[in-house]
Amino acid sequence: MKPNITLSPLQPTDREQFILDNQRAFLYGATEEFGLRDDHFEEDGEIISRATIEASIDGANAETYRILLDDEIVGGAVISVGGNHGELELLFVNPEVHSKGIGYAAWCLIEELHPEVTVWETTTPYFEKRNIHFYVNRCGFHIVEYFNSRHPAPNGPDSGDTDSDGMFSFQKVIVR
Repeated sequence: MKPNITLSPLQPTDREQFILDNQRAFLYGATEEFGLRDDHFEEDGEIISRATIEASIDGANAETYRILLDDEIVGGAVISVGGNHGELELLFVNPEVHSKGIGYAAWCLIEELHPEVTVWETTTPYFEKRNIHFYVNRCGFHIVEYFNSRHPAPNGPDSGDTDSDGMFSFQKVIVR
């Protein structure tokens, strides 16, 4: 059965909780992979820094949504759209509701919101096996590049990113 998922634009009063929920979801994935010995943190105990999340929320053309399951907040997403190009900046689902089709249903709603987009792009760290599976096997993205210390991302480590650690770049081309 398809979950009853809706997207709700982020309200200013929920910004702080959105950031905390995002950090918790990303920390869950890293802890699941590496345990508490993880050294992939961007800032004090967080896999994804407040600055990174805020830069996504505040970015040009950014749209930030809360993902709701039966009117209960269970995740969030940040996208940016310009013409026929879309960037999935962040997508997360609370760990308590993983594997219930919520992320996929939210992604489908995002695509429906922007039928003009024919190319979607996103990235995820090499260790996020759940994310890689989700983007490739569920959502139809293809891995197009692997950023690492020998092949840094164009906005690499000097800009504050952790791309030298290993990030997959994904692309989804929609033919209508």
